Amino acid sequence: MSYSRQSMGSGSRNARGYEFGRTYVVRPKGKHQATLVWLHGLGDNGSSINSCLVLALLVLSINICFRKKLHLLAHLSSWKACMHLPNIKWICPTAPSRPVTSLGGFTCTAWFDVGEISEDGHDDLEGLDASASHIANLLSAEPADVQVGIGGFSMGAAISLYSATCYALGRYGTGHAYPLNLRAVVGLSGWLPGWKSLIRSKIECSYEAARRAASLPIILTHGTSDDVVPYRFGEKSAQSLGMAGFRQAMFKPYEGLGHYTVPKEMNEVVHWLTARLGLEGSC
Repeated sequence: MSYSRQSMGSGSRNARGYEFGRTYVVRPKGKHQATLVWLHGLGDNGSSINSCLVLALLVLSINICFRKKLHLLAHLSSWKACMHLPNIKWICPTAPSRPVTSLGGFTCTAWFDVGEISEDGHDDLEGLDASASHIANLLSAEPADVQVGIGGFSMGAAISLYSATCYALGRYGTGHAYPLNLRAVVGLSGWLPGWKSLIRSKIECSYEAARRAASLPIILTHGTSDDVVPYRFGEKSAQSLGMAGFRQAMFKPYEGLGHYTVPKEMNEVVHWLTARLGLEGSC
């Protein structure tokens, strides 16, 4: 099987009335063992992520010297996530366009509305649930023997971590059942929405919720010089997850890193995914 780029359609409207953009797919090169939805940040789209994944494979197939390949790949570290994970199918959706409070009401693609990131900030639970539901629907048709996970950068990381809490609780914030059996969650330079309301009580009161939380592998990475999502919020999110019973939540700081990714960070995520999902033929 070879990688192929496929669009899943021009967009879809979910039950809450949100109009999501086009979704893109990069199919696995090897045996299909896992499917990950990868979520873009504020103002971005699924096409840019999908293009990075496809270009990585093209670079590897071009007959150029090894040194030049390394030079090209170093400029887009996110490419590496696909290169070394031939058993993963990637689904790259696009968030709805909506006014965003933190941007003064400017309209752009966003998984949910966000104002100031703080412990006391208002969480757009309706937007969070709408996006988490849309993402779950994208994974709902995957074969039973294929593991599923969610990852993302910045706001994409935030909705990934929110989905992790929905999985543990077994329901969305609205109370509707959460349908997936998540096996991995990745959050790069993001934060956990609603961390104050998550802490312990909701999970500790349910044996099943505590069991699911303890079983879910999560990796969070964050740069200490991030000036968009300050480092302290990434660190606090990891602490909140640990306090809530997510025993396999791992936090990895990167000294001096801003609001972007670097090859070292992505390589560590690749190795983490390979180990947690038990992938074959990955390096």
